[in-house]
Amino acid sequence: MGTFVVTKRLNDFYKFEFVSRKGKTIFTSTDYELRFECEEAIEVFKVSIDSYHFLKFKTAKGKCFFKLMNEEKVFAISRKYSTELMLQKGIDEIVRYGSKAEILDFSAGDSIFSDVE
Repeated sequence: MGTFVVTKRLNDFYKFEFVSRKGKTIFTSTDYELRFECEEAIEVFKVSIDSYHFLKFKTAKGKCFFKLMNEEKVFAISRKYSTELMLQKGIDEIVRYGSKAEILDFSAGDSIFSDVE
């Protein structure tokens, strides 16, 4: 099952990534000024996933990616995939697990591992 991972960018804005069950980032959200806005956006996405659509693109070098859209607004942009089949697998994982995915918040920057001496 996929997971939403909330982190803080270097510019102090928040973002989240949808990470596959294998640990690969599938998409990264746009910036949010406040953490709770980021979490609210995830919750809205989870309950209304059917209202979002995927626009597929190809780079000049042949890589595939998508923009996840809500109405006319970009919600997130995917990583670059080497093939259209891999792109579709990423989309399928979002559709299958997006509404059930848990949220992990790493935005505080605290280490989850204790210091080893």
